[in-house]
Amino acid sequence: MKKKSIPTINIEPENELATDSFSSWLIATGDAYKNGGSADVPCGECNACCRSSYFIHITPNEKETLQHIPKELLFSAPGLPKGNVLMGFDQEGRCPMLSNNRCSIYQYRPLTCRSYDCRVFSATGLVEEERDLISQQASRWKFKFQSEEDRVLYFYVRAAADFIIENQSMFPDGFVPGNPTQQAMLAIQVHDFFRGYEKHKTDKHLLVEKILTAVTHR
Repeated sequence: MKKKSIPTINIEPENELATDSFSSWLIATGDAYKNGGSADVPCGECNACCRSSYFIHITPNEKETLQHIPKELLFSAPGLPKGNVLMGFDQEGRCPMLSNNRCSIYQYRPLTCRSYDCRVFSATGLVEEERDLISQQASRWKFKFQSEEDRVLYFYVRAAADFIIENQSMFPDGFVPGNPTQQAMLAIQVHDFFRGYEKHKTDKHLLVEKILTAVTHR
Protein backbone atom coordinates (compact mmCIF):
# COMPACT_ATOMS: atom_id res chain seq x y z
CA MET A 1 0.00 0.00 0.00
CA LYS A 2 1.34 3.40 -0.96
CA LYS A 3 2.12 5.52 2.07
CA LYS A 4 0.19 8.76 2.41
CA SER A 5 2.22 11.88 3.09
CA ILE A 6 1.36 15.00 5.03
CA PRO A 7 -0.55 17.28 2.60
CA THR A 8 1.43 20.10 1.05
CA ILE A 9 0.26 23.57 2.05
CA ASN A 10 0.20 26.03 -0.83
CA ILE A 11 0.95 29.75 -0.59
CA GLU A 12 -2.22 31.79 -0.27
CA PRO A 13 -3.50 33.71 -3.32
CA GLU A 14 -5.02 37.10 -2.58
CA ASN A 15 -8.60 35.84 -2.90
CA GLU A 16 -8.17 33.24 -0.18
CA LEU A 17 -9.14 33.78 3.45
CA ALA A 18 -6.49 33.26 6.10
CA THR A 19 -7.68 31.82 9.40
CA ASP A 20 -6.22 30.36 12.60
CA SER A 21 -3.42 27.86 12.88
CA PHE A 22 -4.87 24.43 12.25
CA SER A 23 -4.12 23.09 15.72
CA SER A 24 -5.67 26.13 17.45
CA TRP A 25 -8.79 25.87 15.32
CA LEU A 26 -9.08 22.12 15.91
CA ILE A 27 -8.87 22.50 19.69
CA ALA A 28 -11.41 25.34 19.75
CA THR A 29 -13.78 23.43 17.45
CA GLY A 30 -13.56 20.29 19.58
CA ASP A 31 -14.19 22.24 22.78
CA ALA A 32 -17.20 24.07 21.30
CA TYR A 33 -18.68 20.78 20.09
CA LYS A 34 -18.26 19.06 23.46
CA ASN A 35 -19.58 21.96 25.50
CA GLY A 36 -22.34 23.14 23.17
CA GLY A 37 -20.59 26.46 22.63
CA SER A 38 -20.38 28.90 19.76
CA ALA A 39 -17.91 28.78 16.89
CA ASP A 40 -15.76 31.89 16.50
CA VAL A 41 -15.93 32.30 12.72
CA PRO A 42 -14.63 35.49 11.05
CA CYS A 43 -17.56 35.60 8.63
CA GLY A 44 -17.15 39.24 7.62
CA GLU A 45 -19.88 40.07 5.11
CA CYS A 46 -20.49 36.43 4.16
CA ASN A 47 -23.97 35.03 4.79
CA ALA A 48 -23.73 31.94 2.57
CA CYS A 49 -25.05 29.63 5.28
CA CYS A 50 -28.13 31.88 5.63
CA ARG A 51 -28.87 31.46 1.91
CA SER A 52 -28.23 27.75 1.42
CA SER A 53 -31.57 26.04 2.09
CA TYR A 54 -30.71 24.81 5.57
CA PHE A 55 -33.35 23.60 8.01
CA ILE A 56 -32.42 25.07 11.39
CA HIS A 57 -32.95 22.90 14.46
CA ILE A 58 -34.00 24.73 17.62
CA THR A 59 -34.27 22.94 20.96
CA PRO A 60 -36.93 23.68 23.60
CA ASN A 61 -34.19 25.06 25.88
CA GLU A 62 -33.54 27.96 23.50
CA LYS A 63 -36.33 30.03 24.98
CA GLU A 64 -35.01 33.48 24.01
CA THR A 65 -34.48 32.33 20.44
CA LEU A 66 -38.00 30.94 20.22
CA GLN A 67 -39.42 34.21 21.54
CA HIS A 68 -37.88 36.08 18.59
CA ILE A 69 -39.10 33.78 15.79
CA PRO A 70 -42.74 33.85 14.62
CA LYS A 71 -44.41 30.55 15.49
CA GLU A 72 -45.77 30.14 11.98
CA LEU A 73 -42.18 29.70 10.73
CA LEU A 74 -41.58 26.67 12.97
CA PHE A 75 -42.66 23.04 12.72
CA SER A 76 -41.98 19.90 14.76
CA ALA A 77 -38.62 18.25 14.12
CA PRO A 78 -39.25 14.70 12.82
CA GLY A 79 -37.84 11.94 15.01
CA LEU A 80 -36.96 14.23 17.92
CA PRO A 81 -38.72 14.69 21.29
CA LYS A 82 -41.61 17.11 21.62
CA GLY A 83 -40.55 20.73 21.70
CA ASN A 84 -37.74 20.35 19.17
CA VAL A 85 -38.59 22.38 16.09
CA LEU A 86 -37.19 23.28 12.69
CA MET A 87 -37.19 26.58 10.86
CA GLY A 88 -37.25 26.31 7.09
CA PHE A 89 -36.33 28.67 4.26
CA ASP A 90 -38.01 30.57 1.46
CA GLN A 91 -38.21 29.69 -2.25
CA GLU A 92 -34.73 31.11 -2.80
CA GLY A 93 -33.22 29.09 0.04
CA ARG A 94 -32.93 32.09 2.34
CA CYS A 95 -33.52 31.98 6.09
CA PRO A 96 -36.72 33.91 6.92
CA MET A 97 -34.78 35.80 9.60
CA LEU A 98 -32.41 37.24 7.01
CA SER A 99 -33.23 40.90 6.41
CA ASN A 100 -31.17 43.26 4.23
CA ASN A 101 -28.58 40.50 4.00
CA ARG A 102 -28.13 40.41 7.78
CA CYS A 103 -29.53 38.21 10.53
CA SER A 104 -32.39 40.14 12.13
CA ILE A 105 -32.12 38.12 15.37
CA TYR A 106 -28.33 37.78 15.50
CA GLN A 107 -28.11 38.27 19.26
CA TYR A 108 -30.72 35.54 19.74
CA ARG A 109 -29.83 33.28 16.82
CA PRO A 110 -30.23 29.50 17.31
CA LEU A 111 -27.40 27.36 18.65
CA THR A 112 -27.35 25.57 15.29
CA CYS A 113 -26.31 28.87 13.71
CA ARG A 114 -23.91 29.79 16.50
CA SER A 115 -22.03 26.50 16.18
CA TYR A 116 -21.91 26.38 12.37
CA ASP A 117 -18.43 26.70 10.88
CA CYS A 118 -17.91 26.08 7.17
CA ARG A 119 -14.17 25.68 7.82
CA VAL A 120 -14.94 22.05 8.69
CA PHE A 121 -15.08 21.41 4.94
CA SER A 122 -11.67 22.93 4.33
CA ALA A 123 -10.31 20.89 7.24
CA THR A 124 -11.75 17.53 6.22
CA GLY A 125 -11.85 17.81 2.44
CA LEU A 126 -15.58 17.05 2.41
CA VAL A 127 -17.87 19.07 0.16
CA GLU A 128 -21.43 20.38 0.36
CA GLU A 129 -22.18 19.25 -3.19
CA GLU A 130 -25.76 20.55 -3.19
CA ARG A 131 -24.88 23.94 -1.71
CA ASP A 132 -22.69 25.92 -4.09
CA LEU A 133 -22.50 29.02 -1.91
CA ILE A 134 -21.12 27.01 1.01
CA SER A 135 -18.67 25.10 -1.18
CA GLN A 136 -17.36 28.32 -2.71
CA GLN A 137 -16.84 30.01 0.65
CA ALA A 138 -15.37 26.93 2.33
CA SER A 139 -12.83 26.51 -0.45
CA ARG A 140 -11.43 29.99 0.27
CA TRP A 141 -10.36 29.24 3.85
CA LYS A 142 -6.65 28.55 4.27
CA PHE A 143 -5.38 27.51 7.67
CA LYS A 144 -1.99 28.57 8.98
CA PHE A 145 0.48 25.70 9.25
CA GLN A 146 3.06 27.15 11.59
CA SER A 147 4.39 23.89 13.00
CA GLU A 148 4.73 20.23 12.18
CA GLU A 149 1.93 19.55 14.67
CA ASP A 150 -0.42 21.65 12.53
CA ARG A 151 0.44 19.54 9.49
CA VAL A 152 0.20 16.23 11.31
CA LEU A 153 -3.20 17.04 12.82
CA TYR A 154 -4.44 18.12 9.40
CA PHE A 155 -3.38 14.74 8.05
CA TYR A 156 -5.20 12.90 10.85
CA VAL A 157 -8.44 14.82 10.24
CA ARG A 158 -8.28 14.20 6.48
CA ALA A 159 -7.51 10.51 7.11
CA ALA A 160 -10.48 10.23 9.46
CA ALA A 161 -12.84 11.79 6.93
CA ASP A 162 -11.57 9.54 4.13
CA PHE A 163 -11.93 6.43 6.28
CA ILE A 164 -15.45 7.22 7.45
CA ILE A 165 -16.73 7.94 3.94
CA GLU A 166 -14.94 5.03 2.26
CA ASN A 167 -16.03 2.52 4.90
CA GLN A 168 -19.58 3.58 5.73
CA SER A 169 -20.84 0.04 5.20
CA MET A 170 -18.72 -1.19 8.13
CA PHE A 171 -20.62 1.00 10.60
CA PRO A 172 -24.16 0.34 11.88
CA ASP A 173 -26.97 1.81 9.81
CA GLY A 174 -27.41 5.48 10.60
CA PHE A 175 -24.10 5.89 12.44
CA VAL A 176 -22.44 7.85 9.64
CA PRO A 177 -24.61 10.94 9.06
CA GLY A 178 -25.95 11.74 5.62
CA ASN A 179 -25.33 15.44 6.26
CA PRO A 180 -21.80 16.52 5.12
CA THR A 181 -21.49 18.97 8.02
CA GLN A 182 -22.16 16.20 10.54
CA GLN A 183 -19.83 13.84 8.65
CA ALA A 184 -17.09 16.45 8.99
CA MET A 185 -17.74 16.87 12.71
CA LEU A 186 -17.61 13.10 13.19
CA ALA A 187 -14.19 13.02 11.52
CA ILE A 188 -12.99 15.83 13.78
CA GLN A 189 -14.29 13.96 16.85
CA VAL A 190 -12.35 10.79 16.08
CA HIS A 191 -9.26 12.14 14.31
CA ASP A 192 -6.97 11.16 17.18
CA PHE A 193 -7.50 7.47 16.38
CA PHE A 194 -5.62 7.99 13.14
CA ARG A 195 -2.23 8.32 14.73
CA GLY A 196 -0.36 5.46 13.13
CA TYR A 197 -2.53 5.72 10.03
CA GLU A 198 -1.08 2.78 8.08
CA LYS A 199 -1.54 0.41 11.02
CA HIS A 200 -5.23 1.30 11.17
CA LYS A 201 -5.63 0.85 7.44
CA THR A 202 -4.58 -2.78 7.82
CA ASP A 203 -7.08 -3.42 10.64
CA LYS A 204 -10.23 -1.57 9.67
CA HIS A 205 -12.50 -3.56 11.97
CA LEU A 206 -10.46 -2.61 15.04
CA LEU A 207 -10.57 1.06 14.07
CA VAL A 208 -14.33 0.95 13.47
CA GLU A 209 -14.78 -0.62 16.90
CA LYS A 210 -12.72 2.12 18.55
CA ILE A 211 -14.69 4.85 16.80
CA LEU A 212 -18.03 3.32 17.75
CA THR A 213 -17.00 2.94 21.39
CA ALA A 214 -15.66 6.48 21.66
CA VAL A 215 -18.64 8.19 20.04
CA THR A 216 -21.25 6.06 21.83
CA HIS A 217 -19.82 6.84 25.27
CA ARG A 218 -19.51 10.60 24.82
